[in-house]
Amino acid sequence: MALRAFLITVIVTAAVAPALATVYKVGDDAGWNLGVNYTLWAEGKDFRVGDALMFMYKPGDHNVLKVNGVDFPKCTSSNATAIPLTSGSDVIPLSTPGKKWYICDIGDHCSEGMKLVITVSVAEGPSPAPMPGWTAPLPGNSAVEVSPLNSCVWMIAMVAAYTMIMA
Repeated sequence: MALRAFLITVIVTAAVAPALATVYKVGDDAGWNLGVNYTLWAEGKDFRVGDALMFMYKPGDHNVLKVNGVDFPKCTSSNATAIPLTSGSDVIPLSTPGKKWYICDIGDHCSEGMKLVITVSVAEGPSPAPMPGWTAPLPGNSAVEVSPLNSCVWMIAMVAAYTMIMA
């Protein structure tokens, strides 16, 4: 009986937790490009552990490089092993709390404003689970929450699987 209660708890937690995560499209419709005020964009957003940032840009025109707080104002990276992301649709999970700094290190893009600093806080309650199977947001959406309907469907499938196993 205890095993059954434990499994139900795990299934419910796994189904509900992804609904709490948010994927933020950096820059909203403008994406990760020159001419966007990323300080203003980040203002008022509540970045939490379990959320993710999605940097959208034309590959080859820009990149995304995570830097530290000392390097951020200099628009450089002192980490010789740091490798910029270059896919044009880079997703960065926010897995730890604290300040996070990102720049475009192509040309003078960072000094021209292509840099982002955010503060990630710990989510209240249990930490959200990793975001399984999320899809990119539709144009015009700056943040995408994992669908509660999708989570419910997933939970029903898990309960059905559990029922078949226990039968």
